[in-house]
Amino acid sequence: MIYSLIQELLNYGLQKRLIDSSEEIYSRNLLLDVLSLNDWKYEDAKTGRDIEVILLDFCHWATKNNLINDSPAEMELLDTKLMNCITPRPKEVINKFNEDFKISSEKATANYYEFSKNTNYIREARIKRNLHWFSNTPYGNLEITINLAKPEKDPKDIEREKLMPKSSYPNCLLCLENVGYSGRLNHPARQTHRVIPMNLKSENWYFQFSPYVYYNEHSIVFCGEHRPMKINKDTFDRLLEFIEIFPHYCVGSNADLPIVGGSILSHDHYQAGKHVFPMEKAPIENTFTMKNFPEVDCGTIKWPVSVIRISSKDKKTLSKAAEYIFEKWKNYSDESVNILAYTGDIPHNTVTPIARKSGNKYQIDLALRNNRTSSEHPLGIFHPHSEVHNIKKENIGLIEVMGLAILPGRLQEEMTLLEKELKKPDWITTLKENPILNKHYEWIKNIVSKRDETITSDILKEEIGKTFSIVLEHAGVFKRNTLGKKAFKKFTDTL
Repeated sequence: MIYSLIQELLNYGLQKRLIDSSEEIYSRNLLLDVLSLNDWKYEDAKTGRDIEVILLDFCHWATKNNLINDSPAEMELLDTKLMNCITPRPKEVINKFNEDFKISSEKATANYYEFSKNTNYIREARIKRNLHWFSNTPYGNLEITINLAKPEKDPKDIEREKLMPKSSYPNCLLCLENVGYSGRLNHPARQTHRVIPMNLKSENWYFQFSPYVYYNEHSIVFCGEHRPMKINKDTFDRLLEFIEIFPHYCVGSNADLPIVGGSILSHDHYQAGKHVFPMEKAPIENTFTMKNFPEVDCGTIKWPVSVIRISSKDKKTLSKAAEYIFEKWKNYSDESVNILAYTGDIPHNTVTPIARKSGNKYQIDLALRNNRTSSEHPLGIFHPHSEVHNIKKENIGLIEVMGLAILPGRLQEEMTLLEKELKKPDWITTLKENPILNKHYEWIKNIVSKRDETITSDILKEEIGKTFSIVLEHAGVFKRNTLGKKAFKKFTDTL
């Protein structure tokens, strides 16, 4: 069986053009070494199977033959090592990207994306398990995903991790040193990881795809130096420079402060992709002019998060305008709407910037952020409040600011159980006593009171979407009421 599996993986590599016929024996010998085999005999291979199925069969064989423990983490370490045996070396991947780029940047990213899926670096079968739908809200159709792609850690793996020697290599999940790294129980294998070098603002940066893609060609642009996230004029320059290189993409940066920032603040990076986010479709609600930048179109958009949109044909002027707004916002306070720029020397105001091409103009959206906390909202005044924690408790980062919800995997099972629970005549009592579902009690009671119909899975999806729009409203520094709109205009008047 094992020899037919090896041949099947080699045939897959040949079919996907990861290797050619001159490399088949070399790749075979690499596979034999990984599997601790000293012999070879040709056996007919199965055809037409998905790579996930082929690799799972390898892992089952390795478990039975005591090469690995029966654990998800060890299986992932092994299947990545196997795929590396048929994955081209970095220089070959870079050369192919550069050749494609001569034809068009769009062709280069499309082929590189397909390559990343073929090597199983992007685990496409796992990504397809994510739930995805659109929800109609006052801000247009928001995009909702329930994240099922990241596997839960096995308790046995967690225990084994405790016994492992400590390691700080690579420094973080974004560092260049991840390329080719074999991984360990508490750090993913990256032997099939290939990155594309690029130059932004005369610095070494790198382009890669996210292994957990949330949208089409979801990519990461990271600095070659391990340094903290920092929003400044250079950020706007780099985002616009990136868009000039890849005009078919949008690109943005997470904010650089805790609570309103992303999950990795320790390494300067951006996220990009070939995707039209709901926020991009949001219309301009109010226009204004900046005397210092008369050639820049300025406006606020109809969006739950407070966003200023600026556009110009000249990217240098646009970057300066973005810096001007950012510097004004960093030091802006308005106690009437709970906005304080500082507590002592601790800064609270920052932005989540997004750049794109719009027709013949460059465009930047600046989402205004503030990370203050209070006794009423200890996780953040402009963070999802406790009444929506049943749906979303985590930080609102770049992707969600743009209108794509990344919701926890627990919701899949909880919504299925809720639908069943609501069919019981005494659901009000049983739901309140259910340790898994009682977090949804007030939320579902409110839904039932508004709807004179059976609560189905489609209705629950619709309500999740509406709740996500409320989550984003909580993140908005200027609320969508009369007071908030006046306060927003008061700020734009200072520009």
